Amino acid sequence: MEFSAKQIAELVGGTVEGNAEAKINTFCKIEEGREGAISFLSNPKYTHYLYDTKSSVVLVNADLKLERPVTATLIRVANAYESVAKLLQLYESMKPKKSGLDPLAFISPTAKLGAGCYVGAFAYIGEGVEIGEGCQIYPNVYIGDGVKLGTGCILYPNACIYHGCRIGNHVIMHSGSVVGADGFGFAPSAEGYDKIPQIGIVTIEDNVEIGANTCIDRSTMGSTYVRKGVKLDNLVQIAHNTDIGANTVMSSQVGVAGSTKVGEWCMFGGQVGISGHITIGDKVFLGAQSGVPSSVESNQKLIGTPPQNQVSFFKQVALMRRLPEMQKTILQLQKEIEELKKTINTNE
Repeated sequence: MEFSAKQIAELVGGTVEGNAEAKINTFCKIEEGREGAISFLSNPKYTHYLYDTKSSVVLVNADLKLERPVTATLIRVANAYESVAKLLQLYESMKPKKSGLDPLAFISPTAKLGAGCYVGAFAYIGEGVEIGEGCQIYPNVYIGDGVKLGTGCILYPNACIYHGCRIGNHVIMHSGSVVGADGFGFAPSAEGYDKIPQIGIVTIEDNVEIGANTCIDRSTMGSTYVRKGVKLDNLVQIAHNTDIGANTVMSSQVGVAGSTKVGEWCMFGGQVGISGHITIGDKVFLGAQSGVPSSVESNQKLIGTPPQNQVSFFKQVALMRRLPEMQKTILQLQKEIEELKKTINTNE
């Protein structure tokens, strides 16, 4: 489909600067721009690309000041990143959706599917499953007995939901993600480790997105919770009996140990490790590779192991780089002190 710069501006509430009739039919990164594409600029590091990009239209922040003329048509908006996200969502929604039930899928006679669902080949839908309207169940998906799935969910190939789990509306599960596998519960014994049955479930609330190969374990009793709006990257591990607060986001390889409560609107960088049986407050930012052994209060930006204030952490890192030089200085001072001692002792 093709749109004009004027039409795009109306969609995102922006103002056109240049040719309002410039046509676009695709998206492109600003540094790889081409005719007929729309790009965006939100990171100042990429500003220099604006003056040479071949894209026909570029979304920019309203307060951007030009250093020289540009050939592309600009659409000035309050937030270029949010605006391009809105356009990409619109573009995605316009794609044709698959429909129908593939004859190679297994659907239990006791399962209930809402109107407009798609179920791909070799998908398995167990006994007593309830699936809401408009869900997209791709090939090789496994949905265990008694699972309840809301409306508008997308389960990509090889996603797996174990028995009894509860999934809200508009949840996306990417390939290889697993919801409801057993929590890591074992009791030491003289012979080794006795498995503790995990008889609880996982509850995923609305508008959650779960990345590829991410695992969310079922609880020992009760439920593991992932609250509304949570976004989990690929390769994230959420252990049993945890409670992940609304609108929290986690980057790849984050691990949250059992029975931990994470607050709302938190942001965890890659490879953050959270100890078990602790509480993380609301709006906590943890930098990549932070290790958290104890509870953290709300509204903090931390990094490191154990986590600390970002300014303090980076000062320490800068100081560590000078340690070899400082060691030489200390050794030289020690040598001079010893020489002074010898001189003083001789004079006495």
